[in-house]
Amino acid sequence: MKVAITGATGFVGSLLVQRLHGKGHQIVVLTRNTAFAQKVFPSEAFANVEIVPYTPNASGSWQSVIASCDGVVNLAGEPIGEGRWTPERKQEILNSRKLGTQKIVEAITNANPKTEVATTGSHPLAEVPSVEGSGVGTPATRRLPTVLINASAIGYYGTSETATFDETSPSGNDFLAQVCQVWEAEARKVKDAGVRLVILRFGVILGNGGALGKMIPPFKLFAGGPIGSGRQWFSWIHVDDVVNLIMQALTKPEIEGVYNATAPNPVRMADLSQTLGQVMNRPSWLPVPGFAIEALLGDGAIVVLEGQQVLPKRTVETGFEYKYPNLQSALRQILN
Repeated sequence: MKVAITGATGFVGSLLVQRLHGKGHQIVVLTRNTAFAQKVFPSEAFANVEIVPYTPNASGSWQSVIASCDGVVNLAGEPIGEGRWTPERKQEILNSRKLGTQKIVEAITNANPKTEVATTGSHPLAEVPSVEGSGVGTPATRRLPTVLINASAIGYYGTSETATFDETSPSGNDFLAQVCQVWEAEARKVKDAGVRLVILRFGVILGNGGALGKMIPPFKLFAGGPIGSGRQWFSWIHVDDVVNLIMQALTKPEIEGVYNATAPNPVRMADLSQTLGQVMNRPSWLPVPGFAIEALLGDGAIVVLEGQQVLPKRTVETGFEYKYPNLQSALRQILN
């Protein structure tokens, strides 16, 4: 299998590349920073990785590389939890997802002309009609991308302390919900080319880095505690389960549509703080007041001060087996 990946040098993407490479697959890393990608994936250790420069918001020669791939995983997007949400920053968050996905879909669509498709195994082959007068009696065939796995986020649902959301729930109306709506709408256009689409709405991903990496230092200094009221929901997932979900979506043609990439047991922020303290053998006693987060992040404080209780109903129905369904086991693996 040959897979093109955007966001490949990031928290999830780098682990996905390692997993695919370890299983002998070919990977195309689409990146804005080839020098950094070469450090993350040195050729002597990653012989099956091809690093290709690309500009997410512009067409280019990188798009032609996608035509040789079986699947595309689109993980790229500006981080939402870093810095204040100025009007300019909010536009960057939106455009990085909207325009980036737009160009990925454009590349896949151009690689998938509206022609008859004959299925061989799990990979369709698009039939290219013979050219009149060419003397070629048998039509040629070429391999085309058959699946797009596109990231989204549980911010799609908005926030609530009391409601429960699954994949059938309506969208919210705050900024992040609107971003996710636009993001997913761009991805859905790939279905016009007959390409299987899987949208993964990510919860808070736990691993060595990411959101958890910002919470650990205060606990190490015996100054840890819940953020804000502590009552906001925290719908999480271990990064290993994220990679396993993507692998399942790549290899199982029956997987299609929207899936919540969250663990089946969300917790409230106070429970997260308490469990983290127990695993680290540290107290959880010093709350971080909401006004301090608001002063630091402005509108972006919604990411940590408000949350949503999200259940992975469709994900569980696929038979997916979580390696870390409970928070304590996930934190113990990461920290120990």
